[in-house]
Amino acid sequence: MNLTKYVACICEGSAERAIIKLLLDENRLIFTWDDLLEGEILRCRNAKKFEEQHLRKGFTDKITVLRILDSRRERFKLSKAYASKIDVVNVITAPEIEMLVIFAEGKYDEYKKSKKKPSTFCKEDLKISDVKSIQFVESYFADIEVLISAIREYRRVSSIQRGEYALSDLLNE
Repeated sequence: MNLTKYVACICEGSAERAIIKLLLDENRLIFTWDDLLEGEILRCRNAKKFEEQHLRKGFTDKITVLRILDSRRERFKLSKAYASKIDVVNVITAPEIEMLVIFAEGKYDEYKKSKKKPSTFCKEDLKISDVKSIQFVESYFADIEVLISAIREYRRVSSIQRGEYALSDLLNE
């Protein structure tokens, strides 16, 4: 994956945002805090709003928009004025970001047999009710190696579609 000088990292939810923050803080991604547009992780899911809030500043360089989300169907259509200046890269965490906890717990086989949604499995079987909260994610993955190992395992068992990226593609190693 080739990134441009400026990176706009847009995270769908708070758990995704916490994971990217943890990885950025440990310099484990192929981009840094300094590369980020406005130096922060963004939360804007609408292309038009993104243009209004972040692109009206007259950038001369190309920008990579990294969208970290669990939906393959969610569109992000930029206007013609920006389409050639922006590279949009979708980083898919489908079915759900909770899969990282399931992998970290070594419970993938049990999860598959359960036929439950990852969030339901985490709540009912792992007894983790706040699995998507920032506080839980930050404390659970305080050891960055646990998070990286879960991301790699997620990649190993996932069927990544052509033209798609996973969190593992953002790791700098």
